[in-house]
Amino acid sequence: MNLRTARSLRHEYELYVEREIEDYKDSVSRSVILSIGDEAVASLRAQEQLALDEMVLWDEVDRIIKKRLRIPTYQTWRRRRLKMLAKYKQPEHWGLQPDEPLVRAITGAATSESHVLVAGAKVEGAALFLAARGCEVTAIEPAADAVERVLSAAEAAGLTSRVRGYVSDLGHWQPDVALQAVVCTPEAFDGLTLTERSHVINVLQSATTDGGVHLVETIVAGRTAMTLDELRSSYQGWQISVERELGAPPCFLARKGSA
Repeated sequence: MNLRTARSLRHEYELYVEREIEDYKDSVSRSVILSIGDEAVASLRAQEQLALDEMVLWDEVDRIIKKRLRIPTYQTWRRRRLKMLAKYKQPEHWGLQPDEPLVRAITGAATSESHVLVAGAKVEGAALFLAARGCEVTAIEPAADAVERVLSAAEAAGLTSRVRGYVSDLGHWQPDVALQAVVCTPEAFDGLTLTERSHVINVLQSATTDGGVHLVETIVAGRTAMTLDELRSSYQGWQISVERELGAPPCFLARKGSA
């Protein structure tokens, strides 16, 4: 494990401890907190603590609560966390198949610290899988509850620092970082005209670095959105392929070449 990862885990542990302590304080009555305060004062006096200021007192209160909650040590928590992170890196954990285009194409193109845009319905699994792989993920969905589900799931998995959520459609969103990958479902283009779709794709293409990948699921029959012919026309000069999986709609895959 590199130094940056070790520091990140240490920081994540400190946030975990702080959250557990604060949640406990919020869950008990004021009288319970006061009794812990009395216990903290008695403990500090027994230690012949001379500078009994407010900060020292609250640190002792937190120590007592931490002991009551039986919060694991950093080393114990770290072992559990690394085991869980390894599980999160498996596509099956997020309802993805190991041979589907997202897993094969995006994880091959995107590395740690890569920025990935995920837009459209059912973004949760893709967003969290890529975040667990080390990517910085931006998830976009017009429905606020969908974005909230993604962010809540990221928090539960300890991936909050790698996932951003925006309540928006692609027609009203502008990239603020260079992208290494873009993953879109058909719903991402709902309500956009041909001209608007073309503008969105041009914006995303301009924001994508050389070698970056765009993966667009094709449209279910009967829906008004982009076709394979329109996608091919929009990605002239890119390396194009159509990924076909049994029982699933084809996926349009485009890789940006060097300028």
